[in-house]
Amino acid sequence: MTEAVSDRLHDAMAARVAKGELPGLVTLVARGADVHVDTIGVMAFGSNEPMRRDTIFRIASLTKPILATATMILIEEGKVALDEPVERLLPELADRRVLKRIDGAIDDTVPARRPITVEDLLTFRMGHGLIVEPTFDPPYPINIAAKELQLVMGPPDPRTPHDPDEWIRRFGTLPLMYQPGERWQYNTGSLVLGVLLARASRQPLADIFRTRIFEPLGMKETGFSLSSKQTRRLPSYYMTNFQTSKLELQTLSSPSEWTTPPAFPSGAAGLLSTVDDYLAFSRLLLNRGVHNGQRLLSEESVKLMTTNHLTPDQIAGGGLLLAGQGWGFGVGVSSEPGGVSPTRDRYGWDGGYGTTWFNDPGRGLVAIAMTQTADFLFNGGLAEFKKLAAYS
Repeated sequence: MTEAVSDRLHDAMAARVAKGELPGLVTLVARGADVHVDTIGVMAFGSNEPMRRDTIFRIASLTKPILATATMILIEEGKVALDEPVERLLPELADRRVLKRIDGAIDDTVPARRPITVEDLLTFRMGHGLIVEPTFDPPYPINIAAKELQLVMGPPDPRTPHDPDEWIRRFGTLPLMYQPGERWQYNTGSLVLGVLLARASRQPLADIFRTRIFEPLGMKETGFSLSSKQTRRLPSYYMTNFQTSKLELQTLSSPSEWTTPPAFPSGAAGLLSTVDDYLAFSRLLLNRGVHNGQRLLSEESVKLMTTNHLTPDQIAGGGLLLAGQGWGFGVGVSSEPGGVSPTRDRYGWDGGYGTTWFNDPGRGLVAIAMTQTADFLFNGGLAEFKKLAAYS
């Protein structure tokens, strides 16, 4: 990373902190052994405690690429197969019914044309997910029913009180929104996949992540819960109240919440991590499955994860969430050259609390930014970070 590029990135992010868009952030840009970390601002508005390299963040949907990686490891171990119906491990999802209309009564259904497969969960084409058009989370009967069941299908807080078995039992009482394989719909696939992996390996998802990924990669500060000492390094979380247009402290997801393992470890959005821990994970994929000379994941698995699997119509149907990207397994994939990256093989994703990551294999580049201000994702901060980091 040249000094000029580093200065431009720092100045741009520092200007946003100075304007009060967010209290602070940590950025990391790495090419090979050259790792540049920049800590800007403070942990909370009105605080004197600075952002640090070891600050711990709620990474939200940056959990999804880790879940997809764990899935591919279990596939390589023979515990599950991409093309198999999920009902072998999740009998609660056998004999699916599908809504005739997305806004219709939940008992107005037709039979599913085929079973849901493991690959459907990875590519978010299982037939269920967030509804973003005509508005986000509209009051359709299917959404109302999910809320009454406390399934927490969207933002991860407040958390679902159900353990994985009870969660999947309740989810299995609902019809699908669309036929399996028909459309890309965000989030639900990862929630279901986390339950499936736990059953496939006969161990909790937290243990799968720890033994297959975190311990081999030395990710000591990543998990579904951490010690009370560690969670003191968790920044305050902010988001604009769109009714008042003011940036407000969010009381959800307090540090104390993260000192106890959750009833439902969410493979969609449940992890805490640091920039250095996430760099270790990012490099595993950038190095095509090898860490410190040891192969943890096959090159073919990494290729499957980071290749677009969607049709042009499915990409278009993803709306603002995909924003023209393709989708691999747990990651967004650049479907066209140009844009924020000069290569077409860039992949990565964002987390709803204000985190982002991408790998650019053509340039050997990893870029990570972590904040706890959700507005960073849509107020221009994210786009500016990606543009400046991509040309490092």
